[in-house]
Amino acid sequence: MAILEILKYPNNLLRQKTKIIEDSQSSEIQELIFDMLETMEDNGNALGLAAPQVGKSVRLCIAKLDGVTHILINPQIKSHSWIKGIAEEGCLSFPEKFIPIKRSKKVTIQALDRKGEKIIIKADGLLARALQHEIDHLEGILFIDKEVKTKK
Repeated sequence: MAILEILKYPNNLLRQKTKIIEDSQSSEIQELIFDMLETMEDNGNALGLAAPQVGKSVRLCIAKLDGVTHILINPQIKSHSWIKGIAEEGCLSFPEKFIPIKRSKKVTIQALDRKGEKIIIKADGLLARALQHEIDHLEGILFIDKEVKTKK
């Protein structure tokens, strides 16, 4: 296992749409999962990490909240609530930047887990927000693209 370098904005890879993972059980993908977990642990308060943030243009992200780790291979948002909330978000690719972002309060995600099994996650609150943030990374969308402009 290795701690990977986190790419910082404006690295061009952060803006690229990622490729579908064809073989979720390959040694390369399994090693990437372990390395991403170790990298996230090394970054203290991080709630999530997406493969593009460590230089890999594949559809893989992880999120950890309340001691539960979610490993998502080829995740898709299947549904989201119309009710949205605004909260401050940060991102490892934007050190020490926190901005208000509007996101759906609830989402249903379909993905493969680490073993290649299909999973469905129904999330709300902070987990829903973290999953949307990480899946955006897989589409080349950054949180600065969704900043809510506040009136001064």
